Amino acid sequence: MDNSKPITVTSPLLPPIEEFDSLLRDIWDRKWITNNGHYHRELERALCTYLGVEHISLFTNGTLPLITALQALRITGEVITTPYSFVATTHSLWWNGIRPVFVDVDPRTGNLDPDRIEAAITPQTTAILPVHVYGNPCDTERIRQIADKYGLKVIYDAAHAFGVRVGGESVLKAGDISTLSFHATKTYNTVEGGALVCHDARTKQRIDYLKNFGFAGETEVVAPGINSKMDEVRAAYGLLNLRYVDEAIEARRKVAVRYRSALRGVPGITFFDDVPRVRHNYSYFPIFVDAERYGTTRDELYFRMKEAGVLGRRYFYPLISTFSTYRSLPSAVASNLPVATKMADEVICLPLHHELSERDVERVLNLIR
Repeated sequence: MDNSKPITVTSPLLPPIEEFDSLLRDIWDRKWITNNGHYHRELERALCTYLGVEHISLFTNGTLPLITALQALRITGEVITTPYSFVATTHSLWWNGIRPVFVDVDPRTGNLDPDRIEAAITPQTTAILPVHVYGNPCDTERIRQIADKYGLKVIYDAAHAFGVRVGGESVLKAGDISTLSFHATKTYNTVEGGALVCHDARTKQRIDYLKNFGFAGETEVVAPGINSKMDEVRAAYGLLNLRYVDEAIEARRKVAVRYRSALRGVPGITFFDDVPRVRHNYSYFPIFVDAERYGTTRDELYFRMKEAGVLGRRYFYPLISTFSTYRSLPSAVASNLPVATKMADEVICLPLHHELSERDVERVLNLIR
């Protein structure tokens, strides 16, 4: 077994370069490389079909859809959100002058705990910003009931949830808006990129204005928009990757099945099982290390893996609430977030991607077992 080659936590899904070259030549011939071009429109249509949604707007990365969603829904004041996520979730609030209010997570999923949301609502609360952590769907029905009761908007950070379905229906249909990331590390990527999913043509139009400086025509600006449009090169790349993403998801699923089979019963190692009725995309495979039962701390295992060339990731660690920008917030104290704090201190995401060989997987498992 070759132990010299590093095993990375992820590997980008790349379309065949010959196919990409053909589309690049077509882009060169068209000489229309951005501003709602041919491939941009094609990818929006194709993604609506694949994801089972009616309206989608492409962006140049996964953070700008979050920022734009808050603008589109005119969110102000306070927003309830999770500390257990990538920092972009909370940064999008900060960039809009909104105060994040952190609520603890459910240990079964890593998602915002609906049982704790109501206690955090104040007269300044205008929205809830949950995350489908690792692609595990939030309890969208409970969150909807709470939002309806208090007149709140719901924006889902679905960066991990590309293609995830619950009972055959896209998880992106939940809430008022969902946002996606198409970063190179994701199950589906456009190198850099993202998208915003909404439910009506009017909201889609406002979003498209906001991502193009606010222009509603050649001489009319209707809002203080930004520039976050996806270009033709990345749109064409994404169109090709859509042909291969199901095959990649299946390869990821097989690795996840192998991990679960081998690690089930290892003292001190726990992980999430698939959720019934959910079509997962196998974005990540987090394990949680109980140092007392396992005999080694999470960090000791993480660095032992790293020294052996197995590059896991402590994702999400540290908690967003511990960063300097947010740790002075009343909701950021660790005693308010015991479950999220424990998960952050115990998590390692194992390598999981479509290019892992059986030998790679056994090498990872041998280090843990």
